[in-house]
Amino acid sequence: MSKITKIETSFSEAELIGKIKQTVGFWRVQKWLIIYNAVNYPRKAEDIANHLAISVSLVHKTISEFKRNGAKSIETVGKGGRKNSYLTFDEEKEFMDSFIKQAQLGQIATTSDIKGAFENRTGEKVHKTTIYRLLERHQWRKIVPLPFHPKQDKKVQEEFKKTSVKK
Repeated sequence: MSKITKIETSFSEAELIGKIKQTVGFWRVQKWLIIYNAVNYPRKAEDIANHLAISVSLVHKTISEFKRNGAKSIETVGKGGRKNSYLTFDEEKEFMDSFIKQAQLGQIATTSDIKGAFENRTGEKVHKTTIYRLLERHQWRKIVPLPFHPKQDKKVQEEFKKTSVKK
């Protein structure tokens, strides 16, 4: 026989309904519905899961996190994002500003220069693809002139040299 899933909380029924209505994001709403059901209609976790069309493990996990951390366990940032980055986006922007200033003065910034400065800033060795992704995130692209015109014709050039008037 399973245990009855219930929670003692300081939220009233009206406050819980307000949280459900104000929350943005499907899974956050589902978690508030789990809490609402556990507070107002205590029953087995399987019954709550069937009622809300979710897994039993999500009910157990949500109840456990709510008991440990309260409402902040539901109001999380969410999935995705740059969790394993060396620098925040703003720090990267600040880092790239020095290279932008150099480029405006006519100096060329190479990826090896940027990589060395980045490794000094972070104190860790990084792969060159890390720098290429950094440059892409900040809309940097490699602009190099071609050594020759793509539609050039050697015969026409030679003829022009022979027929042109020298001064």
